[in-house]
Amino acid sequence: MKKKILILSANPVNISKLRLDEEVREIQSALERSRSRQEFQLITKGAVRINDLRRALLDEEPQIVHFSGHGVGTENASLNNNQEQTYQREAVRVHSQPSGIVLEDDFGQVQLVSTKALTELFKLFKDKIECILLNACYSETQASAIYQYIDCVIGMERAIPDNTAIKFSVGFYDAIGAGRTYAEAFKFGCNNINLNNILGDLIPAIKSRNISKTLFSINSKEQKAKMSGDNNDNKRIQGGYIQGNFSGTYNNSGNYIEGNYNNTTEKQNLAESAAEIQKLLEQLDKTYSTDTFSGKVQIANETIKLIENNHTLAERILSALKTGSVAAFEQFLSHPAASFVIGALEDWQKTKAN
Repeated sequence: MKKKILILSANPVNISKLRLDEEVREIQSALERSRSRQEFQLITKGAVRINDLRRALLDEEPQIVHFSGHGVGTENASLNNNQEQTYQREAVRVHSQPSGIVLEDDFGQVQLVSTKALTELFKLFKDKIECILLNACYSETQASAIYQYIDCVIGMERAIPDNTAIKFSVGFYDAIGAGRTYAEAFKFGCNNINLNNILGDLIPAIKSRNISKTLFSINSKEQKAKMSGDNNDNKRIQGGYIQGNFSGTYNNSGNYIEGNYNNTTEKQNLAESAAEIQKLLEQLDKTYSTDTFSGKVQIANETIKLIENNHTLAERILSALKTGSVAAFEQFLSHPAASFVIGALEDWQKTKAN
């Protein structure tokens, strides 16, 4: 059975016009040139209203849901009409309305979508949907809420330029079509922004529980090729080793990106320990800035303190680190301070080994 990618777009008539048709065309082009194009179906819906959203999910039961359009922001900033027209994927700025995506009403005008209602809707499809991409300004708040039920969700932390949003989509779906994981596709999307010398590669934000998940089944040609090879060697991972059968993917610098352990229990322990740290990081976001170097250092230091103060958690993390190495551990974290935390974990692990 073919996997389905559902592209939803909305551009109400009473706000600035975005290049949504171009984005859809670029996504179609990326997927149509894929070697695995026979394994998935692309479905597009424009001028989406509330009823259209629900019905499309019920009728199609997609694995990927992509929303393209405007978003509501709480940021208090003023832009002139030209800036609004050419720069932001943003509908309106308000103080009382939570951040999130904008659909259309029956008259083609703005229809706000509450985070609670949207999250509850996607909860009803948690066994079907694998990945959601909200390609709209200030959508990260809703992405975080939806992540309770969907394993991979991508949103935009702040206002995103129209061209930047399109470049991210192109890189993302080029990678999806090539059989890469959702986590890797996210990185390709961000990298495509950089490759085109435009700002905004830090605006997209991903939350993912399973970094080895792909759109295609493990029996597909692309996945078989990816999983093939000599699995009996010990693979070197940024200075550490995982003993036993392992297959992995490496970037052009030889650094580990993701892999598959023959011991699923070990991988689960690694993922669960990383999830505990992810929770700590999200809690510390409320106290420390993630936009400054000093703020990230403080988050890393406080994370280690919290781990040390929880003996059970500390033992579990040490055990997971011995299994998968610090470098493999990093792939399960999605946070601006992740690299700082990994550095702190390396030092902490060394002190415990002495």
